Amino acid sequence: MDTEIVRGDITQQNVDAIVNAANSSLLGGGGVDGAIHRRGGPRILEECRRIRAASGPLPTGQAVSTTAGDLPARWVIHTVGPVHSATEDRTHLLTSCYVESLRLADELGARTVAFPAISAGAYGWPLDDAARVAVAAVRDAAPSSVTTCRFVLFDEAAYAAFDRVLHSAAD
Repeated sequence: MDTEIVRGDITQQNVDAIVNAANSSLLGGGGVDGAIHRRGGPRILEECRRIRAASGPLPTGQAVSTTAGDLPARWVIHTVGPVHSATEDRTHLLTSCYVESLRLADELGARTVAFPAISAGAYGWPLDDAARVAVAAVRDAAPSSVTTCRFVLFDEAAYAAFDRVLHSAAD
């Protein structure tokens, strides 16, 4: 699987699936989640409401999919990242966000997937460690139909952290 990094807006990515750093309610929020819901339109929220009514809140580290609504993608894969903890190692939950999102992308038949830096915003995960976990999870993922994984990073600090990890892993 090819791994790319770009600086930009994940809602403008022309890929098969966009991964949403959602909250467990699936009903929208701030950051990436809010942007996806705003730009994607009401169909995403309608599907999220149906999923929530059937299954309850989405557990941390799990993933579900909906239409992409008005976004240029076919699907949105919603995953709930862990809140960073200074006293508990929650790396396995962050890894699970990427693994479960890729598993679901494979089930959908997606070939290209765009990820944000899950948990690195409001959930307080240190950026360099979030990049390390993300890149390792994608590189270690089981073979699938996904041929390209693109990390779409909103600001220069996130881009630089992912760039450092990708280049150190390639050496």
